[in-house]
Amino acid sequence: MSGIVESILLCVCKFIKKNVVIYNVPVTFILMSIDLGAEVEILKELEKIENVKEAYFVYGLYDIMVKVDAQSMEKVKETIRKIRGLDKIRSTVILSSWMVKESE
Repeated sequence: MSGIVESILLCVCKFIKKNVVIYNVPVTFILMSIDLGAEVEILKELEKIENVKEAYFVYGLYDIMVKVDAQSMEKVKETIRKIRGLDKIRSTVILSSWMVKESE
Protein backbone atom coordinates (compact mmCIF):
# COMPACT_ATOMS: atom_id res chain seq x y z
CA MET A 1 0.00 0.00 0.00
CA SER A 2 1.26 3.44 -0.74
CA GLY A 3 2.50 5.34 2.29
CA ILE A 4 0.22 8.27 1.48
CA VAL A 5 -2.92 6.11 1.39
CA GLU A 6 -1.95 4.35 4.61
CA SER A 7 -1.30 7.68 6.33
CA ILE A 8 -4.68 9.05 5.24
CA LEU A 9 -6.49 5.94 6.47
CA LEU A 10 -4.72 6.06 9.82
CA CYS A 11 -5.51 9.78 10.24
CA VAL A 12 -9.19 9.16 9.54
CA CYS A 13 -9.27 6.31 12.02
CA LYS A 14 -7.55 8.40 14.70
CA PHE A 15 -10.08 11.17 14.06
CA ILE A 16 -12.96 8.79 14.77
CA LYS A 17 -11.00 7.37 17.74
CA LYS A 18 -10.63 3.82 16.50
CA ASN A 19 -7.58 1.60 16.53
CA VAL A 20 -7.37 -0.23 13.25
CA VAL A 21 -5.33 -2.77 11.35
CA ILE A 22 -4.88 -2.16 7.63
CA TYR A 23 -4.42 -5.35 5.64
CA ASN A 24 -2.22 -4.92 2.61
CA VAL A 25 -4.19 -7.25 0.34
CA PRO A 26 -5.63 -5.04 -2.37
CA VAL A 27 -8.84 -5.96 -4.12
CA THR A 28 -9.37 -4.02 -7.30
CA PHE A 29 -12.38 -3.63 -9.55
CA ILE A 30 -11.96 -2.44 -13.12
CA LEU A 31 -14.84 -0.97 -15.10
CA MET A 32 -14.26 -1.20 -18.83
CA SER A 33 -15.77 0.35 -21.94
CA ILE A 34 -15.05 -1.80 -24.99
CA ASP A 35 -15.73 -1.85 -28.70
CA LEU A 36 -19.25 -2.88 -29.67
CA GLY A 37 -19.49 -6.64 -30.19
CA ALA A 38 -16.16 -7.46 -28.52
CA GLU A 39 -17.61 -8.71 -25.22
CA VAL A 40 -17.03 -12.44 -25.69
CA GLU A 41 -13.54 -11.92 -27.13
CA ILE A 42 -12.52 -9.68 -24.21
CA LEU A 43 -13.90 -12.12 -21.62
CA LYS A 44 -11.89 -14.97 -23.17
CA GLU A 45 -8.73 -12.84 -23.01
CA LEU A 46 -9.43 -11.83 -19.39
CA GLU A 47 -9.69 -15.51 -18.38
CA LYS A 48 -6.03 -15.94 -19.39
CA ILE A 49 -4.70 -13.11 -17.19
CA GLU A 50 -3.29 -14.03 -13.82
CA ASN A 51 -4.99 -12.40 -10.81
CA VAL A 52 -8.26 -11.81 -12.70
CA LYS A 53 -10.71 -13.62 -10.42
CA GLU A 54 -14.08 -12.63 -11.89
CA ALA A 55 -15.46 -10.80 -14.91
CA TYR A 56 -19.04 -9.77 -15.67
CA PHE A 57 -21.01 -8.14 -18.45
CA VAL A 58 -22.71 -5.04 -17.04
CA TYR A 59 -25.26 -2.62 -18.42
CA GLY A 60 -24.95 1.12 -18.29
CA LEU A 61 -21.97 3.38 -18.71
CA TYR A 62 -19.51 0.44 -18.75
CA ASP A 63 -19.55 -2.91 -20.54
CA ILE A 64 -17.48 -5.24 -18.33
CA MET A 65 -16.56 -5.30 -14.64
CA VAL A 66 -13.46 -7.22 -13.58
CA LYS A 67 -12.32 -8.24 -10.09
CA VAL A 68 -8.55 -8.42 -9.60
CA ASP A 69 -7.29 -10.07 -6.42
CA ALA A 70 -3.51 -9.98 -5.94
CA GLN A 71 -1.03 -10.23 -3.10
CA SER A 72 0.60 -6.86 -3.65
CA MET A 73 -0.09 -3.52 -5.24
CA GLU A 74 2.74 -4.21 -7.69
CA LYS A 75 0.91 -7.35 -8.90
CA VAL A 76 -2.30 -5.32 -9.22
CA LYS A 77 -0.49 -2.71 -11.35
CA GLU A 78 1.01 -5.45 -13.52
CA THR A 79 -2.44 -6.98 -14.06
CA ILE A 80 -3.94 -3.57 -14.91
CA ARG A 81 -1.20 -3.00 -17.50
CA LYS A 82 -2.02 -6.35 -19.13
CA ILE A 83 -5.74 -5.60 -19.20
CA ARG A 84 -5.23 -2.11 -20.62
CA GLY A 85 -3.01 -3.63 -23.31
CA LEU A 86 -5.84 -5.73 -24.73
CA ASP A 87 -7.22 -4.71 -28.12
CA LYS A 88 -10.74 -3.25 -28.32
CA ILE A 89 -10.70 -1.67 -24.85
CA ARG A 90 -11.71 1.99 -25.09
CA SER A 91 -11.33 3.05 -21.45
CA THR A 92 -10.96 1.75 -17.91
CA VAL A 93 -11.79 3.01 -14.44
CA ILE A 94 -9.81 1.51 -11.56
CA LEU A 95 -11.27 1.12 -8.05
CA SER A 96 -8.76 -0.27 -5.51
CA SER A 97 -9.52 -0.98 -1.89
CA TRP A 98 -7.82 -2.29 1.20
CA MET A 99 -9.38 -4.10 4.10
CA VAL A 100 -9.47 -2.04 7.30
CA LYS A 101 -10.61 -3.68 10.54
CA GLU A 102 -10.91 -2.38 14.05
CA SER A 103 -8.22 -3.88 16.26
CA GLU A 104 -9.18 -5.55 19.50
